[in-house]
Amino acid sequence: MNKLFLFTLSLIVSATILSCKIKKMPNEVITQKNFRIGFYNVENLFDTINIDGKADEEFTPKSKKKWNTKRYFKKLNDLAKVVDGMNYPAILGLCEVENAAVLKDFIAETSLKNHDYNYIHFESPDFRGIDVAMIYQENVFQILESETIEINFPKSIIGEEKYTTREILHVTGIFSKKDTLHIYVNHFPSRRGGLKASEPKRTYVAEQLMKSVNGVYSKNKNANILLMGDFNDEPENNSIKKTIGAKSLTSTQTKSSFINCSAKLDFIKKGTYNYRGNWNMLDQIIVSNTMLQKDGKLKIGEFQIFQKEWMMYKSDKYGMTPNRTYGGPNYYGGYSDHLPVFVELRID
Repeated sequence: MNKLFLFTLSLIVSATILSCKIKKMPNEVITQKNFRIGFYNVENLFDTINIDGKADEEFTPKSKKKWNTKRYFKKLNDLAKVVDGMNYPAILGLCEVENAAVLKDFIAETSLKNHDYNYIHFESPDFRGIDVAMIYQENVFQILESETIEINFPKSIIGEEKYTTREILHVTGIFSKKDTLHIYVNHFPSRRGGLKASEPKRTYVAEQLMKSVNGVYSKNKNANILLMGDFNDEPENNSIKKTIGAKSLTSTQTKSSFINCSAKLDFIKKGTYNYRGNWNMLDQIIVSNTMLQKDGKLKIGEFQIFQKEWMMYKSDKYGMTPNRTYGGPNYYGGYSDHLPVFVELRID
């Protein structure tokens, strides 16, 4: 076996293990009361090395995409420019990340290295080899626990198809010794095969998510919970509105229900992904109702889509659209095909 491959693989495994270590808060506790929490689908953040058992051959130097070291580091620095534009969120959920090695490069080899970021990542069985992850500022957020939620589809949904998807990342932590926050980072199955045909997969993943959420509620009915991710569904689709039970802020709420922070912008036809000229709100942040109550210690502010002119491309056919890295085998050198989203968190 190639020695370079073994060395790289050992780095990836080591990085994954290191990412799961729990670190203590620094002696000097920050006094800041407002923090930014975001999410970003970074569009196929692969390294350049082919790993056996992963469908990552197209992201290698010899593939049609000609994915090489120069393009890889350009993408890392481009993504860091976006994070810089977002004023370096205290917490940033990510999806379409290949492994821990690319996260290590992201926080150590770009402008992020000056902002005290660490990462959490677990390898998942996704058939494309892409995972969810989270980066966070260690001087702001203390990790108490992290785990993944496995997704094992029944035959009633996938038949004999050998279909695997990314797991859900569940991170528990605290800000400045205040209330505990549960964060779930999601990347639901795509719409490949059509919206209706693929819907049962997303509904099933949403059901597994809610089993974990209900487990948290069984221990603390007033738990602060934040769901973020690329749900590949919009706020009005079944997996979000029915299975998760996420409603708009103006809807009648019960104490344990969820508020979809992105519903307001979705209502006025804003979105994070441009599909043939139509904006879809696929990337969302959903919070428990406890985070909007007056007597709560953690309060969520307005949901925003981060969009700058330098992130966009003007298509003659579809208008302004996120400037993506690839379109098929064609290299465009853009940032991502999705726009990131964020909310402000206030601690009282």
